[in-house]
Amino acid sequence: MATIKREVDLDLAADSAWSEVRKFNNAAKLFAGVLIDCKSEGDTRSVTFANGSTINERLVTRDDQERRLVYTVLDGLFTQHSASLQIVETAKGCRFVWISDFLPDSAAGGVTPLVDAGCQALARYFAGR
Repeated sequence: MATIKREVDLDLAADSAWSEVRKFNNAAKLFAGVLIDCKSEGDTRSVTFANGSTINERLVTRDDQERRLVYTVLDGLFTQHSASLQIVETAKGCRFVWISDFLPDSAAGGVTPLVDAGCQALARYFAGR
């Protein structure tokens, strides 16, 4: 199983960052430029990437105490997928941690640039606040 893990230090309070990251339907704002749309209904959302492709995702869990959100991709190229977004408090603010585990391993070549671009977009979003 392929794993991609990225961490981004943010210069704001963990609770402030979590108040945005915890909103499952907020993906297009947080990852602007990578995503251009996000429509949600209940615990599922449909996200549209800048290249026009769309995938459906389901919220698995949201843990406000741990500031952690877990979701899974319901369609597309994955035979299995689980990802977590977490905000961890640090001495200088907080850290965003994104871990994505999926099969097939061969998908890593396409997923890694999207995760990297997503992290850059998230950093821009919070820098502008």
